[in-house]
Amino acid sequence: MAPRNFWKGYLKLSLVTCPVAMTPATSDREKVRFHSLNRETGNRVRSQYVDGETGKPIRDGDEVKGYPTGEDQYIVMEENELDAVALESTHTIDIETFVPRDSIGWIWHDKPYYVTPDDKVGEEAFSVIRDAMRTTDMVGISRVVLFRRERAVMLEPCGKGILAWTLRYGDEVREAKDYFQEIDRDKPDQKLMRLVKKLIEERTKDWDPSMVEDPVQDKLLEIIEAKKKKKPAKAKKGSARAEPQETPSNVVSIMDALKKSVESEKGKRKTKS
Repeated sequence: MAPRNFWKGYLKLSLVTCPVAMTPATSDREKVRFHSLNRETGNRVRSQYVDGETGKPIRDGDEVKGYPTGEDQYIVMEENELDAVALESTHTIDIETFVPRDSIGWIWHDKPYYVTPDDKVGEEAFSVIRDAMRTTDMVGISRVVLFRRERAVMLEPCGKGILAWTLRYGDEVREAKDYFQEIDRDKPDQKLMRLVKKLIEERTKDWDPSMVEDPVQDKLLEIIEAKKKKKPAKAKKGSARAEPQETPSNVVSIMDALKKSVESEKGKRKTKS
């Protein structure tokens, strides 16, 4: 069952407008979560805001947002003042410009959302915008207000719909060159390159979601299920925590190591077949 839409508004390109809905493309609902309990009573522990100076609990309605201007000095912002900062992008994704798809590095991508037409009448306009981007290999850049903050978004075709990626703010992305500039070697030995390419070839597989499964999550669910049945959880073969390996003290020839690695991969493939 598809989750509920959490944002509804309009997708706009010049004079073309269509109603759309937006839904998060990822979810962490299936993750194991724990509540804090009182061990003696088994009751849940409740969090409560208290005054940082007096230690007294804060009553409902007395908690406000404050912008720091100095040590222990704040400008108080009321809810109606925050709501007043309403922008057109609160309800409209207006595509301002288009850029080549491969011109935006993955590091700018923040969170993905599925965008779908919100009524049958708007499907034609939605489909034209989607397919035009697909044909030209372009993505749309727009802005939208989410959680009271305006975010830049990248829109790209995704099957029958559109995938909207919120983009990180400019001050959030660090320059790679600041970290990589001291790496001297940029053209490795070609013989070594051929061996590494061989290793890559031996280990190449089709992408499968099982490659990013969470073994810790699976084990936690086993323990929880065993506790439900009041049975001790059985340890899986090979599930014990691996001992940290010692760092080799001797210098190994990269060429020899790669040759052995390639031979090892070939042996594994023969065993499987």
